[in-house]
Amino acid sequence: MSTQPDLLIARMKSGDESAFSRVYDRYQEALHGVIFNIVKDNAVSQEILQDVFIKIWNNSQSYDSEQGRFFTWALNISRNASIDYLRSKGHKNSLKNLSTDNFVDVLETSDDLEKETNAIFLKKWIQKLEPMCVQIIDVIFFKGFTFNDGAKELDMPSGTLKTRHRKCMMALRNMILN
Repeated sequence: MSTQPDLLIARMKSGDESAFSRVYDRYQEALHGVIFNIVKDNAVSQEILQDVFIKIWNNSQSYDSEQGRFFTWALNISRNASIDYLRSKGHKNSLKNLSTDNFVDVLETSDDLEKETNAIFLKKWIQKLEPMCVQIIDVIFFKGFTFNDGAKELDMPSGTLKTRHRKCMMALRNMILN
């Protein structure tokens, strides 16, 4: 049985602009929060958000609900667009001085994110991870570090980081699916 969000996504995929508008209204605050957390500039994050929604509209046919939640798909587009921006502007290294607490604090205190069901969903699971997993997900997923740069940031060998990242992602996946 399909849920209301599933029907909304299906309507958007079929070219329904009003459904796309509702998708935008539903997800824009949470995606903006993720983008802003990466780029740390409100004007830039607004521009990236607009680009993200153009990509969502243009590539909606590539979304497959069997592969995961729509929010996760949109989150990956947002994350990748943000990282592409940082790399294109040479800002990648400026993120190295940010604290992991920044990521956790956004999820714990943002009124805007509290309004979004998917942000609450994400927060619920992130809070259950062990602190090392929160740091690893923050550095690799939200800040966009490569495994080599992330290993330097977290002061561990790259292979160890890759193994722990895989373990953390499996723990997160198992929590979500169970």
